[in-house]
Amino acid sequence: MPLQKLQLRPGVNREGTTLANEGGWFECDKIRFRSGYPQKLGGWQPISSNTYLGTARTLWNWVTLRGYNLLGVGTNLKYYVESGGVYNDITPVRATATLTDPFTTVNGSPIVTVTDADHGAIDGDYVTFSGATAVGGLTLNGEFRITYVNTNSYTITASANANADATGGGTVTATYQINVGQAVFGYAAGWGAGLWGGFVLGTNQTTLTVPLNASNTNITVVSTTGFSNATGTVLIDQELAVYTANTATIFSGVTRGANGTIATSHANNSIVYKANSFTGWGQSAASGIPQQLRLWSEANYGDYLIINPRGGALYMWVPQYSGAGNLLFGTPATLLSSTSSGIYQTDTSCPSVCNFVMVSDSSRFVIAFGVNDYGSTSQDPMLIRWSDQEDYQVWAPAITNQAGSFRLSSGSAIITAQQTRQEILVFTDSAVFSMQYLGPPYVWGFNILSDNISIASPNAVATANNITYWMGVDKFYAYTGRVETLPCSLRQYVFGDINLDQQDQFFAGTNEGYSEVWWYYCSAGSNVIDRYVIYNYLDQVWYYGSLGRTAWLDSPLRENPMGATYQNTVVYHESGNDDIEVNGTVLPINAYIQSSDFDIGDGHNFGFVWRMIPDITFDGSSTPNPDKPQVTFSLRPRQNPGAPYATAANASVTSMQSYASVRNYTVQEFTEIVYTRLRGRQMAFKIESNQLGCQWQLGAPRIDVRPDGRR
Repeated sequence: MPLQKLQLRPGVNREGTTLANEGGWFECDKIRFRSGYPQKLGGWQPISSNTYLGTARTLWNWVTLRGYNLLGVGTNLKYYVESGGVYNDITPVRATATLTDPFTTVNGSPIVTVTDADHGAIDGDYVTFSGATAVGGLTLNGEFRITYVNTNSYTITASANANADATGGGTVTATYQINVGQAVFGYAAGWGAGLWGGFVLGTNQTTLTVPLNASNTNITVVSTTGFSNATGTVLIDQELAVYTANTATIFSGVTRGANGTIATSHANNSIVYKANSFTGWGQSAASGIPQQLRLWSEANYGDYLIINPRGGALYMWVPQYSGAGNLLFGTPATLLSSTSSGIYQTDTSCPSVCNFVMVSDSSRFVIAFGVNDYGSTSQDPMLIRWSDQEDYQVWAPAITNQAGSFRLSSGSAIITAQQTRQEILVFTDSAVFSMQYLGPPYVWGFNILSDNISIASPNAVATANNITYWMGVDKFYAYTGRVETLPCSLRQYVFGDINLDQQDQFFAGTNEGYSEVWWYYCSAGSNVIDRYVIYNYLDQVWYYGSLGRTAWLDSPLRENPMGATYQNTVVYHESGNDDIEVNGTVLPINAYIQSSDFDIGDGHNFGFVWRMIPDITFDGSSTPNPDKPQVTFSLRPRQNPGAPYATAANASVTSMQSYASVRNYTVQEFTEIVYTRLRGRQMAFKIESNQLGCQWQLGAPRIDVRPDGRR
């Protein structure tokens, strides 16, 4: 028989079996398709040897008016601004206190107890002391992490052991950063998990359809399914309420403010949890309130950076310069509120709680999503409010300004928003809206684009080539002027093995240089990001792999796309060919792709393959001298679809030319022919590499196969 080309369809397809997808690719890792042919992904290396604290969930890049190229990095513990490879801490300050002799030391121990009746801290918070004098041989000025919290005190760990039992420290200024957030989704347990004495939450929840005031004795919800038919207890925000009867949508005969909680008002669409049981005095709860991980949103208002920890307040960081024009750090982001001073001072209507913030591009409004209403401190997750145009300090609507608000109608909470070329897309948990600037008197107009949709997380959306793509909880979507389901040849593979408990970790990013949209997510057995899936919108194909990243940004202001790693650093992607660790260790990237099975005719004959003619290029390789780049080709035969693959014929395909120092390559100078000897009714083809500096792109290799009997 003539030589048979292994020219397969681009993209990876796992929607069927390996034989049903004959003529295509079935599995891969760390490869991409370019012009229809698979090639190894580029490498990555840290932007510097410095690291940050916590797990990064956001990256934001901008250039100041004085030309400083800055990168915002928001972690579950802090917020940083990277400049010149240094991560500068600008985490907002929550409170400042003046304490007198607050430190208590124990001889021979580094554990120091700090007395402050109004600390408001939680385990893991950061506090900075200044003005302290020595106590127990320790001078406790500087930043410390709080290790244990009591009602009127907390503990820190000093860098050395105390030399005496002592109390003192003089007059000390304690500066508390905002409470830290969670790195992953979980349930708090034990002391401090919830209300007095602790309690256990059930799995059932619903939402209010009618707002509650403090005296209402009926609670109207979407559905009472899953709640007790007679009496029961529900949790709304931090209030417990006991009901004595219910219908399909109403809890009645309600006692408000039960078990020592306070009866208060609750906004429409507030979540109502089923509180199954309570623990006794001093007992810890086995499980508790759901604890969302810390997410950030941010936007530039000129040079200024406005940041928002999800569910928290709005803060602003303003670059400060020395007399010589050098950028200075050391000043934290400051609360935007009427109680602030100077440029941080706003009117009394500035939102005090917010889930997402952005600045509209051309019209320059600060827009806050999921905020408290005017005159209220309760968060309404469906409410949008915006400042006056060109004035982030004015939030109270008046005939003389364009500040205002709008409450969306479909869904129970705003998840995120995405700025596109002519509109802002606003995503709730069940719908997507178009938000367009109209000018006075209406200012912003809202139209629903689609309902009955889903979105996996606040960061699971990206816009590329004027099309917005996002990941739902069971499929992918695209907005091209209308909302469409995005066909995906990996849908079953992705959503059949995914941990939706950790969906708030999922995020999307673009890689414009290769016409790609990436989604990172947790597989079913993992509580951290361990997989990615890529959509190539130019070739309209999919591929996937395994990699741990926590945030992503493809910024035109920097040369390469950036990803945040679990090594607490940011790396440049598509930089070199290898995995360079933060400590400088260089590791090869193990990349491979394997085809679906192919056969002769309909598989009634065995095929015998006795030779293969490679077709591959190693352009871009940087293998160290005297090494030459190489890959391994494998033909993997088996008798039937249910049978295991037999021992593969592995052939090393090596370049005849060193790629370490040249830039003009002899085209396709490599091993000319590979002799094999294998037999099977069907077989798969695999190419893989695990060599430092190796880069490759597959062409159309050929095999010499002939019929070889039917048994």
